[in-house]
Amino acid sequence: MDRIELADFLRRARTRLAPCDVGLSAGPRRRTPGLRREEVAQLAGMSTDYYTRLEQRRGSHPSRQMLTALARALRLTEVERDHLFHLAGQEPPRPGSSSGHVRPGLLLILDRLHDLPASVMSDWGEMLAQNTMSMALVGDLTGTNLTRRWFTAAGARDLFPPEQHDQLARVHVAGLRAVTAARPDDPGPAALVAELRAASKEFEALWESHDVVVRRPLKRFLHPVVGALDLDCEILLSDGHSQQLFVYSAQPGTQTYQRLELLRVIGLQDLTIAATPHSAATRPSPA
Repeated sequence: MDRIELADFLRRARTRLAPCDVGLSAGPRRRTPGLRREEVAQLAGMSTDYYTRLEQRRGSHPSRQMLTALARALRLTEVERDHLFHLAGQEPPRPGSSSGHVRPGLLLILDRLHDLPASVMSDWGEMLAQNTMSMALVGDLTGTNLTRRWFTAAGARDLFPPEQHDQLARVHVAGLRAVTAARPDDPGPAALVAELRAASKEFEALWESHDVVVRRPLKRFLHPVVGALDLDCEILLSDGHSQQLFVYSAQPGTQTYQRLELLRVIGLQDLTIAATPHSAATRPSPA
Protein backbone atom coordinates (compact mmCIF):
# COMPACT_ATOMS: atom_id res chain seq x y z
CA MET A 1 0.00 0.00 0.00
CA ASP A 2 1.49 3.30 -1.12
CA ARG A 3 -0.01 5.66 1.45
CA ILE A 4 1.59 8.81 0.03
CA GLU A 5 0.42 8.25 -3.56
CA LEU A 6 -2.97 6.96 -2.42
CA ALA A 7 -3.57 10.09 -0.32
CA ASP A 8 -2.56 12.36 -3.20
CA PHE A 9 -4.76 10.50 -5.70
CA LEU A 10 -7.81 10.63 -3.44
CA ARG A 11 -7.32 14.32 -2.75
CA ARG A 12 -6.97 15.18 -6.45
CA ALA A 13 -9.99 13.07 -7.41
CA ARG A 14 -12.06 14.77 -4.71
CA THR A 15 -11.11 18.34 -5.66
CA ARG A 16 -12.02 17.90 -9.34
CA LEU A 17 -15.69 17.17 -8.50
CA ALA A 18 -18.35 19.75 -7.74
CA PRO A 19 -21.34 18.92 -5.50
CA CYS A 20 -23.69 19.16 -8.50
CA ASP A 21 -21.60 16.48 -10.25
CA VAL A 22 -22.68 13.92 -7.65
CA GLY A 23 -26.23 15.06 -6.94
CA LEU A 24 -25.43 17.16 -3.84
CA SER A 25 -26.41 20.72 -3.02
CA ALA A 26 -23.51 23.19 -3.05
CA GLY A 27 -24.76 24.96 0.08
CA PRO A 28 -22.83 27.98 1.43
CA ARG A 29 -19.91 29.41 -0.55
CA ARG A 30 -16.86 27.16 -0.41
CA ARG A 31 -13.31 28.27 0.24
CA THR A 32 -11.72 25.49 -1.81
CA PRO A 33 -12.88 23.68 -4.97
CA GLY A 34 -14.25 20.18 -5.02
CA LEU A 35 -16.07 17.99 -2.56
CA ARG A 36 -15.50 18.08 1.16
CA ARG A 37 -14.06 15.01 2.85
CA GLU A 38 -17.29 14.35 4.70
CA GLU A 39 -19.19 14.40 1.41
CA VAL A 40 -16.94 11.75 -0.13
CA ALA A 41 -17.33 9.66 3.01
CA GLN A 42 -21.11 10.03 2.84
CA LEU A 43 -21.21 8.98 -0.82
CA ALA A 44 -18.95 5.99 -0.14
CA GLY A 45 -20.83 4.89 2.98
CA MET A 46 -17.85 5.15 5.35
CA SER A 47 -16.96 7.28 8.33
CA THR A 48 -15.49 10.73 7.75
CA ASP A 49 -12.72 9.91 10.23
CA TYR A 50 -11.58 6.87 8.26
CA TYR A 51 -11.59 8.71 4.94
CA THR A 52 -9.70 11.63 6.49
CA ARG A 53 -7.02 9.24 7.74
CA LEU A 54 -6.60 7.87 4.21
CA GLU A 55 -5.98 11.38 2.89
CA GLN A 56 -3.60 12.03 5.77
CA ARG A 57 -1.47 8.97 4.86
CA ARG A 58 -2.27 7.09 8.05
CA GLY A 59 -5.29 4.96 7.22
CA SER A 60 -5.36 1.18 7.47
CA HIS A 61 -5.61 -1.01 4.37
CA PRO A 62 -9.04 -0.44 2.78
CA SER A 63 -11.02 -3.52 1.78
CA ARG A 64 -11.98 -4.29 -1.80
CA GLN A 65 -15.57 -3.35 -1.00
CA MET A 66 -14.42 0.00 0.37
CA LEU A 67 -12.25 0.68 -2.70
CA THR A 68 -15.20 -0.08 -4.95
CA ALA A 69 -17.34 2.36 -2.96
CA LEU A 70 -14.65 5.05 -3.19
CA ALA A 71 -14.31 4.56 -6.94
CA ARG A 72 -18.07 5.01 -7.28
CA ALA A 73 -18.18 8.06 -4.99
CA LEU A 74 -15.32 9.78 -6.84
CA ARG A 75 -16.77 8.93 -10.29
CA LEU A 76 -13.59 7.15 -11.38
CA THR A 77 -13.21 5.56 -14.78
CA GLU A 78 -12.26 1.88 -14.93
CA VAL A 79 -8.61 2.80 -15.55
CA GLU A 80 -8.65 5.14 -12.55
CA ARG A 81 -10.38 2.50 -10.45
CA ASP A 82 -7.65 -0.02 -11.27
CA HIS A 83 -5.02 2.57 -10.33
CA LEU A 84 -6.78 3.11 -7.00
CA PHE A 85 -6.70 -0.63 -6.30
CA HIS A 86 -2.97 -0.81 -7.13
CA LEU A 87 -2.15 2.10 -4.82
CA ALA A 88 -4.01 0.34 -2.01
CA GLY A 89 -2.05 -2.87 -2.58
CA GLN A 90 -4.99 -4.77 -4.08
CA GLU A 91 -5.45 -6.51 -7.40
CA PRO A 92 -8.15 -4.75 -9.43
CA PRO A 93 -11.17 -6.73 -10.60
CA ARG A 94 -10.28 -8.91 -13.54
CA PRO A 95 -11.98 -8.24 -16.89
CA GLY A 96 -15.29 -10.04 -17.29
CA SER A 97 -15.94 -10.32 -13.55
CA SER A 98 -18.65 -8.58 -11.52
CA SER A 99 -16.73 -5.67 -10.01
CA GLY A 100 -19.61 -3.49 -8.80
CA HIS A 101 -17.99 -0.47 -10.45
CA VAL A 102 -20.61 1.85 -11.92
CA ARG A 103 -19.71 3.67 -15.11
CA PRO A 104 -19.42 7.45 -14.54
CA GLY A 105 -21.82 8.07 -17.42
CA LEU A 106 -24.59 6.11 -15.73
CA LEU A 107 -23.93 7.91 -12.44
CA LEU A 108 -24.09 11.26 -14.23
CA ILE A 109 -27.55 10.44 -15.56
CA LEU A 110 -28.63 9.10 -12.16
CA ASP A 111 -27.53 12.31 -10.43
CA ARG A 112 -29.62 14.40 -12.84
CA LEU A 113 -32.86 12.53 -12.09
CA HIS A 114 -34.22 14.40 -9.09
CA ASP A 115 -37.96 13.76 -9.36
CA LEU A 116 -38.10 10.14 -10.58
CA PRO A 117 -37.01 6.94 -8.81
CA ALA A 118 -33.89 5.65 -10.56
CA SER A 119 -31.23 3.06 -9.75
CA VAL A 120 -28.30 1.23 -11.32
CA MET A 121 -28.21 -2.55 -11.01
CA SER A 122 -25.89 -5.25 -12.24
CA ASP A 123 -27.27 -7.90 -14.54
CA TRP A 124 -27.23 -10.43 -11.68
CA GLY A 125 -29.20 -8.37 -9.16
CA GLU A 126 -26.64 -6.23 -7.33
CA MET A 127 -28.03 -2.80 -6.40
CA LEU A 128 -25.07 -0.57 -7.28
CA ALA A 129 -26.47 2.94 -6.88
CA GLN A 130 -29.74 4.73 -6.11
CA ASN A 131 -30.98 8.28 -6.17
CA THR A 132 -32.99 9.82 -3.34
CA MET A 133 -36.35 9.03 -4.93
CA SER A 134 -35.42 5.37 -5.34
CA MET A 135 -34.52 5.18 -1.66
CA ALA A 136 -37.84 6.83 -0.77
CA LEU A 137 -39.67 4.24 -2.87
CA VAL A 138 -37.94 1.00 -1.86
CA GLY A 139 -35.44 1.85 0.90
CA ASP A 140 -31.66 2.11 0.81
CA LEU A 141 -30.62 -1.16 -0.82
CA THR A 142 -27.22 -0.14 -2.18
CA GLY A 143 -24.84 -3.08 -1.90
CA THR A 144 -27.68 -5.58 -1.62
CA ASN A 145 -28.24 -8.44 -4.06
CA LEU A 146 -31.96 -8.29 -4.80
CA THR A 147 -32.19 -11.90 -5.98
CA ARG A 148 -30.70 -13.15 -2.71
CA ARG A 149 -32.99 -10.83 -0.79
CA TRP A 150 -36.09 -11.98 -2.70
CA PHE A 151 -35.55 -15.64 -1.79
CA THR A 152 -34.05 -15.35 1.71
CA ALA A 153 -35.12 -12.11 3.46
CA ALA A 154 -38.32 -11.84 5.47
CA GLY A 155 -40.55 -9.05 4.21
CA ALA A 156 -38.65 -8.65 0.93
CA ARG A 157 -41.84 -9.20 -1.11
CA ASP A 158 -44.19 -7.01 0.90
CA LEU A 159 -43.91 -4.08 -1.51
CA PHE A 160 -45.51 -6.07 -4.32
CA PRO A 161 -49.00 -7.54 -4.80
CA PRO A 162 -49.10 -11.25 -3.85
CA GLU A 163 -50.43 -12.20 -7.29
CA GLN A 164 -47.15 -11.00 -8.83
CA HIS A 165 -44.80 -12.84 -6.48
CA ASP A 166 -44.48 -16.01 -8.56
CA GLN A 167 -43.75 -14.18 -11.79
CA LEU A 168 -41.26 -11.83 -10.15
CA ALA A 169 -39.48 -14.83 -8.65
CA ARG A 170 -39.21 -16.32 -12.13
CA VAL A 171 -37.80 -13.04 -13.46
CA HIS A 172 -35.05 -13.14 -10.82
CA VAL A 173 -34.10 -16.73 -11.60
CA ALA A 174 -34.22 -16.33 -15.39
CA GLY A 175 -31.98 -13.28 -15.24
CA LEU A 176 -29.44 -15.04 -13.06
CA ARG A 177 -29.44 -18.10 -15.32
CA ALA A 178 -28.77 -15.95 -18.39
CA VAL A 179 -25.81 -14.29 -16.68
CA THR A 180 -24.22 -17.56 -15.55
CA ALA A 181 -24.50 -18.91 -19.09
CA ALA A 182 -22.96 -15.78 -20.59
CA ARG A 183 -20.15 -15.52 -18.02
CA PRO A 184 -19.47 -19.04 -16.68
CA ASP A 185 -16.10 -17.99 -15.23
CA ASP A 186 -17.52 -15.09 -13.19
CA PRO A 187 -17.36 -16.28 -9.56
CA GLY A 188 -20.01 -13.89 -8.19
CA PRO A 189 -23.14 -15.14 -10.00
CA ALA A 190 -21.99 -18.77 -9.79
CA ALA A 191 -21.54 -18.55 -6.03
CA LEU A 192 -24.96 -16.94 -5.64
CA VAL A 193 -26.62 -19.75 -7.58
CA ALA A 194 -24.97 -22.38 -5.37
CA GLU A 195 -25.97 -20.47 -2.23
CA LEU A 196 -29.62 -20.07 -3.23
CA ARG A 197 -30.02 -23.63 -4.47
CA ALA A 198 -29.02 -24.77 -0.99
CA ALA A 199 -31.01 -22.13 0.90
CA SER A 200 -34.33 -21.97 -0.98
CA LYS A 201 -36.50 -24.83 -2.21
CA GLU A 202 -38.45 -22.34 -4.30
CA PHE A 203 -35.28 -21.13 -6.03
CA GLU A 204 -34.13 -24.71 -6.63
CA ALA A 205 -37.44 -25.64 -8.26
CA LEU A 206 -37.39 -22.56 -10.49
CA TRP A 207 -33.77 -23.15 -11.41
CA GLU A 208 -34.61 -26.68 -12.52
CA SER A 209 -37.36 -25.31 -14.79
CA HIS A 210 -34.61 -23.72 -16.91
CA ASP A 211 -36.56 -20.58 -17.90
CA VAL A 212 -34.39 -17.93 -19.54
CA VAL A 213 -37.01 -15.42 -20.74
CA VAL A 214 -39.85 -14.29 -18.47
CA ARG A 215 -42.05 -11.26 -19.13
CA ARG A 216 -41.85 -8.67 -16.37
CA PRO A 217 -45.25 -7.70 -14.95
CA LEU A 218 -46.41 -4.11 -14.69
CA LYS A 219 -44.51 -2.48 -11.84
CA ARG A 220 -47.07 -2.10 -9.07
CA PHE A 221 -45.61 -1.02 -5.72
CA LEU A 222 -47.56 -1.09 -2.46
CA HIS A 223 -45.85 1.79 -0.68
CA PRO A 224 -46.46 1.95 3.11
CA VAL A 225 -47.21 5.70 3.09
CA VAL A 226 -48.49 6.88 -0.29
CA GLY A 227 -50.30 3.68 -1.31
CA ALA A 228 -50.36 1.73 -4.58
CA LEU A 229 -48.15 3.00 -7.41
CA ASP A 230 -48.47 1.69 -10.99
CA LEU A 231 -45.20 2.81 -12.55
CA ASP A 232 -43.76 2.59 -16.04
CA CYS A 233 -40.20 1.25 -16.10
CA GLU A 234 -37.58 2.26 -18.64
CA ILE A 235 -34.24 0.43 -18.74
CA LEU A 236 -31.02 1.87 -20.16
CA LEU A 237 -28.31 -0.73 -20.84
CA SER A 238 -24.58 -0.02 -20.52
CA ASP A 239 -21.98 -1.21 -23.01
CA GLY A 240 -21.89 -4.98 -22.73
CA HIS A 241 -25.27 -4.91 -20.94
CA SER A 242 -23.62 -5.80 -17.60
CA GLN A 243 -25.29 -2.83 -15.88
CA GLN A 244 -28.80 -1.42 -16.17
CA LEU A 245 -30.24 1.97 -15.28
CA PHE A 246 -33.87 1.62 -14.13
CA VAL A 247 -36.08 4.73 -14.25
CA TYR A 248 -39.67 4.67 -12.96
CA SER A 249 -42.30 7.21 -14.01
CA ALA A 250 -46.05 7.79 -14.01
CA GLN A 251 -48.47 9.27 -16.53
CA PRO A 252 -49.30 12.93 -15.69
CA GLY A 253 -52.82 13.42 -14.40
CA THR A 254 -53.11 9.96 -12.88
CA GLN A 255 -53.48 9.12 -9.21
CA THR A 256 -50.08 7.41 -9.32
CA TYR A 257 -48.51 10.63 -10.64
CA GLN A 258 -49.95 12.56 -7.70
CA ARG A 259 -48.75 9.93 -5.25
CA LEU A 260 -45.27 9.99 -6.80
CA GLU A 261 -45.20 13.75 -6.30
CA LEU A 262 -46.17 13.21 -2.66
CA LEU A 263 -43.35 10.68 -2.32
CA ARG A 264 -40.90 13.24 -3.67
CA VAL A 265 -42.05 15.70 -1.00
CA ILE A 266 -41.81 13.33 1.94
CA GLY A 267 -38.51 11.94 0.65
CA LEU A 268 -36.57 9.86 3.13
CA GLN A 269 -38.68 10.52 6.20
CA ASP A 270 -39.03 7.58 8.56
CA LEU A 271 -41.57 5.37 6.80
CA THR A 272 -41.84 2.89 9.68
CA ILE A 273 -44.32 5.15 11.49
CA ALA A 274 -47.06 4.19 9.06
CA ALA A 275 -49.23 1.56 10.70
CA THR A 276 -49.95 -0.50 7.60
CA PRO A 277 -49.54 -4.20 6.86
CA HIS A 278 -46.49 -3.33 4.78
CA SER A 279 -44.77 -1.02 7.25
CA ALA A 280 -42.45 -3.79 8.42
CA ALA A 281 -40.78 -3.85 5.01
CA THR A 282 -38.62 -0.71 5.32
CA ARG A 283 -36.16 -2.07 2.76
CA PRO A 284 -38.19 -4.01 0.22
CA SER A 285 -36.74 -5.34 -3.01
CA PRO A 286 -37.66 -3.58 -6.26
CA ALA A 287 -37.09 -6.84 -8.15
